[in-house]
Amino acid sequence: MRLSALSRRTPGDIAFTIGLVLTCALVLFLTLYPIYFVVIASVSDPTMVATGRVWFMPQGISWFGYEQILADERIWTGYRNTILYTVVGTAVNLLVTLPAAYALSRREFKPRRVLMFFFAFTMFFNGGLIPMYLLLRDLNLLDNWLVFILPTAVNVYNLIIARAFFENSLPEELYEAATIDGSNYFQFFLKMAVPLSMAIISVIGLYYLVQHWNDFFTGLVFVRDYDKQPLQIVLRDILISNQAFSGGAGGAGGSGGSYAQQYADQIKYGVIVVSTLPVIVLYPFLQRYFEKGVMIGSVKG
Repeated sequence: MRLSALSRRTPGDIAFTIGLVLTCALVLFLTLYPIYFVVIASVSDPTMVATGRVWFMPQGISWFGYEQILADERIWTGYRNTILYTVVGTAVNLLVTLPAAYALSRREFKPRRVLMFFFAFTMFFNGGLIPMYLLLRDLNLLDNWLVFILPTAVNVYNLIIARAFFENSLPEELYEAATIDGSNYFQFFLKMAVPLSMAIISVIGLYYLVQHWNDFFTGLVFVRDYDKQPLQIVLRDILISNQAFSGGAGGAGGSGGSYAQQYADQIKYGVIVVSTLPVIVLYPFLQRYFEKGVMIGSVKG
């Protein structure tokens, strides 16, 4: 049957299929090649990278950039802090977002539209940086590791996604059956809603995780204690210090500045890999749920 179906394809169908495959391959290449280039450039001889001789394979393998990054004790402090902020922050986000979304999805909860309006209002209007700084100062959250967690305990966009899932994907008959069996709202949420919502939980959990992992602004503005700085700030400081070294070496005359600048570029590529690798490694384990979750709200035929 498959052969007969292929035999009925017109030359136009075949041309369209070939064009579609080539277009998808081109888009995939344009998406993945920059990431691949950063990886191979981080382990290639910086002179060959600078002269454009590195395209698809690393040339003149050199681990100097990673040696400089990983030899810095600050990197391990930054990793420890970021992992703590990411794990605890994501857990707090889910513990707050999921119950709130479930409560706002119940039609018998009368104030839900008013509360949803106030939640949505904060997506478009805020007090600004200075009032935020003064508020956190009055709450004693400056130079406190909780500043990475409490102010961002709820992301309204993720709250809306979770609310839409609970409202449209969990049939009302399921709650009625659970009520007949003696379940209340809390029991239904824990025993029925959460197990049936692993797709959306994985999606918003990944969103929260990436948000905490990439959080750069909070540490830059609200934290002065270097022992509490996240990985992104530490990597920034390592990059700046190496660029300053290359600039100083260049100002002294000779070719030292060029040599230092080349290796500063290699360190820059290594910093990108070190900061993104953990999230890239984690994604495949959540991909199955992520593919289901991102289709929530799409038109289904």
